[in-house]
Amino acid sequence: MYAVIRTGSKQYRVSEGQTLHVEKLPGAPGDVVTFQEVLLLGEGEAAKVGRPLVAGANVKAEILAQERDKKLIIFKLRRRKNYRRKTAIASRSRASRSRASRARRDDHGSQEGWRLLTQRARIPRPNDVA
Repeated sequence: MYAVIRTGSKQYRVSEGQTLHVEKLPGAPGDVVTFQEVLLLGEGEAAKVGRPLVAGANVKAEILAQERDKKLIIFKLRRRKNYRRKTAIASRSRASRSRASRARRDDHGSQEGWRLLTQRARIPRPNDVA
């Protein structure tokens, strides 16, 4: 079973057994957050696509850590001109690592044991050919 959720203006595929690195979530490590924006719920070949959201669906996740991303290195080079500039951006964006504990869709009962995946998901459109 899997779901596609939206958080921090990005979409993530949600499934059992893995953690997710997302933009900072409100709360401390150990707190439980709820992702209300579920775009798709699926099990095997069957999928329920929301327009734009699946009604009554949510994913609950536990925050594992509040972190900061790596510094960004900017390297500029103009070949054959002896021009090289290396700069590091000191400001690092805040991020959260979380693990889902439960996904639920109110209209068809509850489904336990969800965790978050790291890959992004492509939402199938009604006109897509398999």
